[in-house]
Amino acid sequence: MPESEAIRFLESAGARYHLFIHAGPVSSLEQAARERGQQPGQVIRTILFKRPDQGYFLVLVSGPRQVDWRLLRKIIRSNRVALATPDEVFNVTGYRIGTVSPFGLPNKLPVYCDLRMHDQTEISFGSGLPGVAIVMSLHDALPLLEPVTWIHI
Repeated sequence: MPESEAIRFLESAGARYHLFIHAGPVSSLEQAARERGQQPGQVIRTILFKRPDQGYFLVLVSGPRQVDWRLLRKIIRSNRVALATPDEVFNVTGYRIGTVSPFGLPNKLPVYCDLRMHDQTEISFGSGLPGVAIVMSLHDALPLLEPVTWIHI
C-alpha cells in the first residue's frame, strides 16, 4: 500500500476510506473525477492560503468552483490574502501542489470548507502522493477535518 502522512493519519484514526490509484498522469479535475467514477463536485481541492498577519489556512473547495477572493477576505477579516507559493505549500503541509491533503499535516491549520461539500455523499481528497486519491464518505471525513468553518466559496 502507498504511504504518506495523510494515509498514516487515516490509518491511526481508524478511518474508513480507500485509495484510488490513477493509471497515469492526471491533467485535470474532470479527468480525475471521471477515472474515479465521480462527478467533479466530489473531488475536493485543498488549497493553502496565507495572511501576512496571521499565517496560513486551508480552503477545501468542492470540484471546479473558484474561490471568490472578495468574499474570502471578508470571511477571514483580512484585506490581504494570497495563495501560498509552491515552496510554502511544501514547507507548511509537507505535500506538493496537486497532492495536498487536509490530513496528516505537521501542524494544525484553520480549515474553511465549501458548503457545497454537503451536496456529496462520497468525496475524494489528495493523498500526499501523485496519482493517488483518498476516497471516503463525507460522513467519515467530517470528524477528521474538525474544527472547520463552513463558507460559501
